[in-house]
Amino acid sequence: MDSAFVGHVHALRLALTDPRFDACAVTGALAVQAGAREALDKAVAVAAAESGGAGPYPDRLAAVVEAAGTAVQRPELGTLVAAVPAGPAEREAATAAVAAVDDEAVRLRTAVKSRDGFFTTFCISPYSRYIARWCARRGLTPNQVTTASLITALIAAGCAATGERWGYVAAGVLLLVSFVLDCTDGQLARYSLQYSTMGAWLDATFDRAKEYSFYAGLALGAARNGDDVWALAVGSMILMTCRHVVDFSFNEANHDATANTSPTAALSDRLDSVGWTVWIRRMIILPIGERWAMIAVLTAFTTPRIVFYALLVGCAFGALYTTAGRVLRSLTRKATRTDRAARALADLADSGPLAELQARLLRGRAGSFGSVYVAALGTLVMIAGAVFLPFGDPRVIAVAVIYVMAAGLAVAAPLKGALDWLVPPLFRAAEYVTVLALAVKADVPGALPAAFGLIAAVAYHHYDTVYRIRGGTGAPPHWLVRTIGGHEGRVLLITALAAVLVTREADFPVALTAVAVFVALVVLVESIRFWVSSGAPAVHDEGEPA
Repeated sequence: MDSAFVGHVHALRLALTDPRFDACAVTGALAVQAGAREALDKAVAVAAAESGGAGPYPDRLAAVVEAAGTAVQRPELGTLVAAVPAGPAEREAATAAVAAVDDEAVRLRTAVKSRDGFFTTFCISPYSRYIARWCARRGLTPNQVTTASLITALIAAGCAATGERWGYVAAGVLLLVSFVLDCTDGQLARYSLQYSTMGAWLDATFDRAKEYSFYAGLALGAARNGDDVWALAVGSMILMTCRHVVDFSFNEANHDATANTSPTAALSDRLDSVGWTVWIRRMIILPIGERWAMIAVLTAFTTPRIVFYALLVGCAFGALYTTAGRVLRSLTRKATRTDRAARALADLADSGPLAELQARLLRGRAGSFGSVYVAALGTLVMIAGAVFLPFGDPRVIAVAVIYVMAAGLAVAAPLKGALDWLVPPLFRAAEYVTVLALAVKADVPGALPAAFGLIAAVAYHHYDTVYRIRGGTGAPPHWLVRTIGGHEGRVLLITALAAVLVTREADFPVALTAVAVFVALVVLVESIRFWVSSGAPAVHDEGEPA
């Protein structure tokens, strides 16, 4: 750090204390993590050989480090000041600029994400940022707040499971408290720059754990009153997970595409210039804030069945709206997708050994087939077979074999087509809906709760894959995907179990539970090992520039 530095303390925090980057700098200050220490040592040697160079010494070091190939993060300062004045006049001007801006106000403002839903932006963030500051001043960490949010949501689910009106009211209130804490943990991380590998894992998984646990609590509470809504709970979880996979796949396919232009995207950009349309479009897709508010209010004042009906209708509309817009963008977009994007989509597809074997046999001869159309056909055939054929009918196994063949053919060629980002969500829909349909048709106690557990375990694996790819570390190890069978292997296994146990339907929930426990144990052990390791990424959602 240059001894003549003039600027805000928070500008230095951004440059010197952010653990996500190997090297980070602002004017007059440079910090490196262990990963860039060797580059810094070389830069010091170069700077010593070029003594008397122009500009502050930290800036010259940062330039040499960057020129040698090490990325140097330079945070956006906005109204914050970071300068090394060359004379008294410049120092006086820089000092005046520092005095004109309250860096604590900037720090609080930038703790809040720039793009959030209406409910979060106007009903939660105006006060949750101050809760985040209160937590920071008392030494609390984002991980502790995240854990408190999870515990609060689990208590809310327990209250909902009572089936009593007081329990539903308490559940609604506690769910909102959990959401406030959920917003606070991210704001605390941005306010205090406490980004960590463990925090990335907790933040990535606990939201789903909270929401899906609450679904289970509602289903248990309804069952106490003689209303079986487990199928609605499973359907809500399937819809939400598939919708997220659409988001993830589309973003991975397009974020580094070249010549990435589209008339539909241009129209969206023009609409963004009209303020009220931005909020309307954010609200109608039912983001997490609006969704949790709706669930909390309806839980307190209505019944679990009404909650799930509203959730299914609202999320289905949001999913159709966003997916239709993305399909239009993809069809009208002139884009060249990269090998990295194709690899990410292949990882999100979650293909197991059966699909991989076919892909290897067909490689080089699969160019004439459209991957997304093959995947769509296989998905439709599988869902139709599971829904319309009787439980345990051997023909369902034949349908599953066709699905396995379609799954292999769909990934035989690189997923670089305009609509190939739809392949992973199609596979998710096929697997999840097959499990739901077979559990419903089994019509025995425990089948639907067991299906809920199995889908939750598999969904965790799919979310874990997404966040590893987002962090830049790639998909989970291949042995894990092979061990749990891949999506096509699990579909074939579940249909085979249904056929084998057709005369003993009461054993089908036991089989589903056993598969769920196996998948959960394998996935969780490997996931925890990865996210607490030194190789996991320290990531978090960004706030807006100062």
